[in-house]
Amino acid sequence: MTEPNIADYTIGQNATVIEALRKLNSLSGRQMTLFATDGTGRVTGTVTDGDIRRALIEGHSLDDTVASVMHTAFIAFHGQHPDIDDIREIRRRQVTLVPHLNDDGTIRRIYDFSVYHSILPIDAVVMAGGRGERLRPLTLNTPKPLLPVGDRCIIDYNIEALARNGITDISVTVNYLAEQIERHFATPVAGVQVKCVREPRRMGTIGSLTLVEPGCNDTVLLMNSDLLTNINYEAMYMAHIGEDADLTAAVTPYVVSVPYAIFRTDGSRVLALEEKPTYNYYANAGIYMINRRCLDLIPHDTYYDAPDFIEALIAHGGTVRQFVIDGTWIDIGSPDDYRAAQELMRHRPTLP
Repeated sequence: MTEPNIADYTIGQNATVIEALRKLNSLSGRQMTLFATDGTGRVTGTVTDGDIRRALIEGHSLDDTVASVMHTAFIAFHGQHPDIDDIREIRRRQVTLVPHLNDDGTIRRIYDFSVYHSILPIDAVVMAGGRGERLRPLTLNTPKPLLPVGDRCIIDYNIEALARNGITDISVTVNYLAEQIERHFATPVAGVQVKCVREPRRMGTIGSLTLVEPGCNDTVLLMNSDLLTNINYEAMYMAHIGEDADLTAAVTPYVVSVPYAIFRTDGSRVLALEEKPTYNYYANAGIYMINRRCLDLIPHDTYYDAPDFIEALIAHGGTVRQFVIDGTWIDIGSPDDYRAAQELMRHRPTLP
């Protein structure tokens, strides 16, 4: 996932229309929009080949300036972080290239929404220290996160999904066969330089969070590395902040069908008989969004699991919410799960 080079997409507002056409032509195969700038580098408008075509029809010449044909009512991000509501409006209007401007109007970076789904103010930690014992012998010499599913490793689907949501501060905690995962992330994945944090010992499903250097965002996303899912991270984040949660846990529907008649009783007295009932539950999906201030509840230098943390958070009066995954979710923990994931990606090579 390569970020657009600012120099490739900017042109001086005093350049000629023919110069703009030449630069647009050099973008062939990429998003063909230029950001016009004044002498200080401040963005003053946008220009596309469509803008130029309409201007020529109206009588402009190729020697006219970009300023005379550019579109001045352009969309841009301002402030420290793009606003999620603005991002949703951009998607609705099918705008592709959007500049993020500094306070002085110069370009900080350019977002390409043909690549990004959202830009979320989140730091992510992916747990990849498990031994994957139920998948042996596959995991005897290969850590489970690096097992191939389709044309890539299990963990890379998750890194790519985080990157598509603008999450670039990503840490992976490692323990079993750690050196293999460290080598894997020695080069960027999806344009993100992933940081590996080695556990000195097994620390449970949340204990190693205490080893990760704090990031700059107030929300921390914690997830297992062995998931195959197309969860909507933006919707989960909006629910997390909208419901003022201290922790939001992703859940997946789980149905239990009992193949027998079940007695409903009061002591030994039978009150009713239910024939082959079905019960609907929500199972923990191994994905959490947590307010950073709550991480102080995690004890240091000890084994600690996520359910322990959730119970401690509730005991301290914290607000815990659930977010239902509407889509694909496979926990690749067993040979059957692994086969199901392989079959899914054989017929659908991407997770939308």
